[in-house]
Amino acid sequence: MGSEAPSWADQWSTGGMDDGYGRGSSTNSKENKTANLKAATAARLGKAKSAAVAGAHHAKTAAKAGAQKVKSGTSTGISWIKKQYHKRSSK
Repeated sequence: MGSEAPSWADQWSTGGMDDGYGRGSSTNSKENKTANLKAATAARLGKAKSAAVAGAHHAKTAAKAGAQKVKSGTSTGISWIKKQYHKRSSK
């Protein structure tokens, strides 16, 4: 009798018998759902990562342009101050 049918523990443990209610195959469906979820998350992460890289590139370009404008403006301002000083001191 014990050798013909699986024990109660075998039927209800993970990977036990499939009784038609999905109990036996639930681990496979969970694994499939998990794999699909991971694949979808990786795809979204890849898109987000590429968007972040593009955004960082734009920010870097804007920062460079801003720094160049500051440098140029500072140089022009200092030159103007020097000219004003020389005009007043040469009188």
